[in-house]
Amino acid sequence: MFSNDKNIETIGQLVDVIKHYVGLQNEYLRLDVIEKIVRLITALIIAAVVFLLILIIFIYLSFALAYAIGPHIGHGWAFLIVAGIYIIIFLLFLAFRKDWVEKPLVRFLAGLLME
Repeated sequence: MFSNDKNIETIGQLVDVIKHYVGLQNEYLRLDVIEKIVRLITALIIAAVVFLLILIIFIYLSFALAYAIGPHIGHGWAFLIVAGIYIIIFLLFLAFRKDWVEKPLVRFLAGLLME
């Protein structure tokens, strides 16, 4: 009953279909990983460009602020005040880094990689 030629042929076809399915799943997994890596690299490049542009903007705004208040209190004190503002921003950033950076970054990466 089990050694029928038709049964053996059907089992052979089933094995071929399973091999083909496993190969397709492997290819799909590779393409999915490549897509996620490309999306991650793209997001990192965009973030780096935006960060550099914001950094340049802050540098010019810092000099503009220091030179704007310089004639009133002296240029040395103006630059110290601008530096103090940046120190306060840095301390706030350190205090709230989990809420401002870590949690949004984890949410972003999880959403990117779980799609």
